[in-house]
Amino acid sequence: MSSPDPQVRAARNPSTPSPVRGPVVAVTGAASGVGALLTERLAASEEIKQVIAIDERRGDCSQAQWHILDVRDPAIAEKLRGADVVVHLALDLDLETDGAARTAYNVRGTQTVLTAAAAAGVHRVVLCTSAMVYGALPDNELPLSEDAELRATAEATGVGDLLEVERLARRAPRAHPGLNVTVVRPATLVGGTDTALTRYFESPRLLVVAGSRPAWQFCHVEDLCSALEYAVLEKVDGELAVGCDGWLEQEEVEELSGIRRMELPSAVALGAAARLHRIGLTPSPAGDLAYTMYPWVVSVSGLHDAGWRPRWTNEEVLAELLEEASGRRTVAGRRLGRKDATAAGAAGATVALLGAAAVVRRARKARRRI
Repeated sequence: MSSPDPQVRAARNPSTPSPVRGPVVAVTGAASGVGALLTERLAASEEIKQVIAIDERRGDCSQAQWHILDVRDPAIAEKLRGADVVVHLALDLDLETDGAARTAYNVRGTQTVLTAAAAAGVHRVVLCTSAMVYGALPDNELPLSEDAELRATAEATGVGDLLEVERLARRAPRAHPGLNVTVVRPATLVGGTDTALTRYFESPRLLVVAGSRPAWQFCHVEDLCSALEYAVLEKVDGELAVGCDGWLEQEEVEELSGIRRMELPSAVALGAAARLHRIGLTPSPAGDLAYTMYPWVVSVSGLHDAGWRPRWTNEEVLAELLEEASGRRTVAGRRLGRKDATAAGAAGATVALLGAAAVVRRARKARRRI
């Protein structure tokens, strides 16, 4: 007697696992940060057939198929063959990286990945930028709609690179018909991250520029990963913001954090920041300050309409950020070493910032006398 058909055997034996019919997903920047978290999440998902992990070093996820190479290497096209979706997370936004080198890596890497994905027959690329591309401006609506004009400038850390990535995303479907590009823009990202905005909460006093109206919207990395998974599974597409619902006013942030403010006139604060960056004492350009002065809160309606909800609230993410920042001391964007922090303390750090402002004022007076 002939053996039963395999499908009949499966029906008789419900314990037989069904083959996974989901997509094969490639993740760049998979060894660390958001890339590592997303790789682990996708590898554990029953909706994902296989994960291809790409980075310059091997990460910890043993379930993924690893390829070790630079994303700027055209050989990446061969590694992407067979993938349905690529999530490109190999971006360098480190405050300490040389600006020209950072831009060369971010822009060339994104160009290469988009071209390689099209050549390999990938039908969807998911890019991750930031809600910072909307710009922090005094006349911004609260919240901005996801389709609002991108009015940021290249004056803040990495934002110029992100704007170029956005331009590449919009051009790619025209250059490569059949390639779908989805862009995810997180609010202030928290959870093992180090940015000018997270360092703001490592200061002994929260710098507030007189006349400004800050509004804080956070995004936990776990929520970002779940939003990226929605994009991978084609539950959403287009250009999407991701973050907590609503926002916190500066007064609420100060009350929740217990950190008092130090208010400075706009000219003093911006002048000091510019001078400190110009002479190499701080990694943060003056443009970073705008994101602590004016609102750039964004609606997350696109994800909401697809059924996604953040697991974290702004208050919960702020609490985690403060816990991560505990024991660190940062002045004007420059993180102090333990020895510096012990010697200076909170009071000394505040004096250092005020001293920087005084340097700017003295320089201005000297120029007037000339």
